[in-house]
Amino acid sequence: MAEEDPNCGFRFEDMRADLAEYLEDLARYRMPFGKYQYRYLDELPLEYLQWFVNKGGGFPPGRLGELMAFVCSIKTDGAELIFGPLKQSRPQRKKPTGRRHGPF
Repeated sequence: MAEEDPNCGFRFEDMRADLAEYLEDLARYRMPFGKYQYRYLDELPLEYLQWFVNKGGGFPPGRLGELMAFVCSIKTDGAELIFGPLKQSRPQRKKPTGRRHGPF
């Protein structure tokens, strides 16, 4: 029998499955446009996400918007630790060395 919270009426198994699905999608979705194009959604600054809500007319439609809203909610609640496994599973970005490549 599924575990259910007697006060809220939701099923923990459903919640776990939804969370797993969100995290699976966040592991591969990147911002397709704008100032932070190509960044993973969980790496977007909270201020940028809040801009969509406050001045940008809301999040884009579809799964992209759902994921951005999820990331915004998690960051607003201070629960960013949930993104830790995503960051650890990705290849590390090379940090700039400050040297230029080329003749100039």
